[in-house]
Amino acid sequence: MKHAPLKPGSDDHPQRIGVLLPLPLPGPYDYRAPEGESLPRGTLVAAPLGPRLSLGVVWGESDGSVADKKLKEVEPLGARLPERLCDFIDWVARYTLNPPGMVLALALRVRSAFDPESPRLGYTRGTETPKRLTPARARVLDIASDGLARSVPALAEEANVTPAVVRGLIEANALAATALPEFAPFACPDPAHDHVTLNADQQKAAAALCADVAAGAFSASLLDGVTGSGKTETYFEAVAEALRQDRQTLILLPEIALTVQFLDRFAQRFGCRPAEWHSDLSQKERRRVYRAVMKGEARVVVGARSALFLPFPSLGLIIVDEEHEQAYKQEDGVIYHARDMAVVRARIEECPVVLASATPSLETYVNASSGRYRWLKLAARHGAAVLPEIRLVDLRHAKSEPGTWISEPLREAIRNTLDANEQAMLFLNRRGYAPLTLCGGCGHKMICRNCSAWLVEHRYHRRLVCHHCGFEMPTPSACPECHEQGSLIACGPGVERVAEEFASVFPNARMAIASSDTLHGPQETQAAIRAMMKREIDVLIGTQIVAKGHHFPQLTLVGVIDADLGSSDGDVRARERTFQLLHQVAGRAGRAEKPGLVLVQTRNPDDGVMKAIAATDRNAFYEQERIYRERAHAPPFGRLAALILSGADGEAVRDTGRALAKAAPAARGLKVWGPTPAFYQLLRGRTRERLLVQAEKSVDVQAFLRAWLAAVKLPNGVRLTVDIDPVSFF
Repeated sequence: MKHAPLKPGSDDHPQRIGVLLPLPLPGPYDYRAPEGESLPRGTLVAAPLGPRLSLGVVWGESDGSVADKKLKEVEPLGARLPERLCDFIDWVARYTLNPPGMVLALALRVRSAFDPESPRLGYTRGTETPKRLTPARARVLDIASDGLARSVPALAEEANVTPAVVRGLIEANALAATALPEFAPFACPDPAHDHVTLNADQQKAAAALCADVAAGAFSASLLDGVTGSGKTETYFEAVAEALRQDRQTLILLPEIALTVQFLDRFAQRFGCRPAEWHSDLSQKERRRVYRAVMKGEARVVVGARSALFLPFPSLGLIIVDEEHEQAYKQEDGVIYHARDMAVVRARIEECPVVLASATPSLETYVNASSGRYRWLKLAARHGAAVLPEIRLVDLRHAKSEPGTWISEPLREAIRNTLDANEQAMLFLNRRGYAPLTLCGGCGHKMICRNCSAWLVEHRYHRRLVCHHCGFEMPTPSACPECHEQGSLIACGPGVERVAEEFASVFPNARMAIASSDTLHGPQETQAAIRAMMKREIDVLIGTQIVAKGHHFPQLTLVGVIDADLGSSDGDVRARERTFQLLHQVAGRAGRAEKPGLVLVQTRNPDDGVMKAIAATDRNAFYEQERIYRERAHAPPFGRLAALILSGADGEAVRDTGRALAKAAPAARGLKVWGPTPAFYQLLRGRTRERLLVQAEKSVDVQAFLRAWLAAVKLPNGVRLTVDIDPVSFF
């Protein structure tokens, strides 16, 4: 969308501008620009709002609703968001039915990035020579003589001295101060740093992607390769082409936990690490990255979904790795799917987008098979590695002791793996020790006081925890209902319980647990991954945090403790997600020269998902799922939108749900289901009701919702959340 440039005004005829504020407001507010100044769309300004100044962005011409004499003047901040980012924000707001100011807030998360820079001091060789010249001082002066200004810590580290030695030379005027930028610049990745030998499939795919980057136009490609086929090395060639074209690249990863090995591989290929963007960065580091992106200095950014709203001035390539991952869906605030919005931003930026996965989402699979996306296939593992053998262990017949979760066939396979001095991984997508604690006497279940969810026992910490609101309490010694001592029973396994059983069977094996409860933040996760790489761990027992993205050459055995979890929870995507997760975790085995074995424990070996996993026949499963979705008019062959009502007053929420359903206008090709209690009817102390809109593919769901919701006034205390294209139904 092109916007006409705004012309300077005068006192008699001030330049009226519309300024969008990062607040849940329906649109821009009217302001005036300083006399004689032209403020183009995207200009950052300080705008008076009541008694204070608010950060805002010039969004276009004003709507004329405020008289000239009442207009307040803005103060330009000397920075500007790219106009294409502004267009993207408008698009996301219209699609998700959010006020544009709420979407703008996603792009202005680092307010301090627009503050004046705070220069730091660097030092070079001064004019004086100190009276006492020790060997340590001589090393510092020798380094400083090259004319390159360095900070005190940098000089001390390079000369292998303490900072006190450097400060002593400063006091003696042997080092001269000079102003440096607030942050050291990011190193520029070198596309020619390392040469990687690609196989024929990789070369063909890389050539197609490089041609797209060189063309500088929008294109969408699915890079579809089996686990271990070298998808990363393939799209790195497209990154190299973007660097040669002097364009920026954004690489989205679904989880921070995947970054450690990725960053090492990137540095090996390009000679330095890329800029990182995720919620675990300090505020100072976020300011550094944001400024570097806005100035075009950060040439490659690797980030979580929020990186999609960074102010790239010359974006030449977007890559969405593991594009099928549900983690790309933002479920709070502005609800959006980063994979889909990445395609939109690429179209607006007129650059290629690459969706990479061994198990693409059905939406992407259909887009590729129908020709809407280019389909680039990597059919074999890279080098000498071959796909692992996958066997189903039928828990209905496999021998195991009561209360144990590792079957005898899996125990035997673990013994063989340890005897061969190789590594194993046990996977269970359940955190904690047990998912349910109940009283053996009266049957009372331990349920969260804020949510209609079971409390999960974490035995290592002796706590019962709600994984939805964070409520926790000490594990009681007696039932709170019947007060019988020692009657509480742990039901079902979590990773901690599996680890306890493993340690009792294999007491000499070096074992580690990997879940979001045991690995707090990227540093601990990266330490665990490095320990696995260094062979300091024999067996890794984890949740889905270990299921994707990792490459452990000595890992030859994967055991899935309970493959049936999540396969039939009433969600239209449940089968697809189960298949993807099992396929990904199976892909961790045998990624180097040694062959891999995967044992999948199940009580439903005849289920279509289990058969497809065992046969490694992914496309057959996708075609089966495609037929099922098409018959049900479910995505991608139909559209869904969820309306979630919530409030502290349960009766008011239910009454509002019924009134909202009655107010739904009739429309061809569209149905409204509900209201009905949400899966978690009580969440964080708020009662929740859901309505679901199901529509044919051709229906403008957003227009229908705008007309419907505009005619309904919500009572105070009841909140409505709209989720376009929902992927979860809790």
